[in-house]
Amino acid sequence: MSSNDHQAQDPDSLSRLRRRTLALLSLAPSALVAKLSFAQSTPKNNSASGVIEGKEYWVKRQAEGQDIRLFLWRKRILGNTNKGVILFVHGSSMAGTPTFDLQVPGKPEYSAMDTFAKLGYDTWCIDHEGYGRSDKTRQINFNIANGVQDLEAVIPEILRLTGQESLMLYGISSGSLRAAAYAQKFPSRVARIALDAFVWTGEGSPTLAERRKRLAQWEAHNRRPVDKAMISSVFTRDHAGTADPVVVDAFANAILALDSSMPTGTYYDMSANLPVVDPEKMVMPTLIMRGQFDGIAGFQDLLNFFAKIPSPDKQFSVMPGIAHASFQEKNVAIAYHILDGFFSQPKPVYRA
Repeated sequence: MSSNDHQAQDPDSLSRLRRRTLALLSLAPSALVAKLSFAQSTPKNNSASGVIEGKEYWVKRQAEGQDIRLFLWRKRILGNTNKGVILFVHGSSMAGTPTFDLQVPGKPEYSAMDTFAKLGYDTWCIDHEGYGRSDKTRQINFNIANGVQDLEAVIPEILRLTGQESLMLYGISSGSLRAAAYAQKFPSRVARIALDAFVWTGEGSPTLAERRKRLAQWEAHNRRPVDKAMISSVFTRDHAGTADPVVVDAFANAILALDSSMPTGTYYDMSANLPVVDPEKMVMPTLIMRGQFDGIAGFQDLLNFFAKIPSPDKQFSVMPGIAHASFQEKNVAIAYHILDGFFSQPKPVYRA
């Protein structure tokens, strides 16, 4: 990783660590946990002890003649990454770390990155441009195509850092559209892909039908405000009771510690520009994950997409008791089990 492209923000002196810690005291507790897990020193024998190392990286890409800084967060147990590399890709209304490294006291299972690091994966997540710690200065709506450009910048660097030729992608909601669009463009870099809360044409989606009524708003504004009520509605609009209120509250706090508004680009694309992914270009092993109560991922729409995927290594899994946000809901263990099973599936000995 060259210093011109991206930097690991790794404290190398006590004074720097103190300055960093003081700066972190103003952050919300959920953000503080994620930051301090990296700032603290990691024991050298963490492979044996199972201690998870967290580390942040910054990747630069060029757009409109300026440098765009993209935030990456990595968690792993050194010496225990034999299952490979995962990049988690977030959705429309939250950045990467609240979605995939949520820290809830007494409920460690809600950090997908910690869970999969313990399972033997090298886990990464991204804040797309316009979200979280990544740059937000450009006056654009940060649509799905722009998110694919982010992935085009960061994935080669992740592969270089990890020494891998390909990685595994997991995307949720609009993140699954970004991930799928990237995968069909660069299939050799994607060993396996999981698309959760995915949508193809939008047919049979009551949530998108309601969202289309506000299309003029998404077109007129680059950003939309978010607050606790809006975030909580994600867990009640499809089917109330799928998520623990304590987890929803922690999730909302983590999101709002980083953002008070979100880009409108993915909302606009999912309301007006579907489909944005061609199933016949999904030549890599592909998993479709659909929550039982998901109001965006129309069941028949996904089946139609699944039928057209040419890869013989493909799976369609319905997750009982889950709505649209599988990693923050009560049945999260089901989502993890399905995903780990697919990502760790042995390669076929015989191919026709």
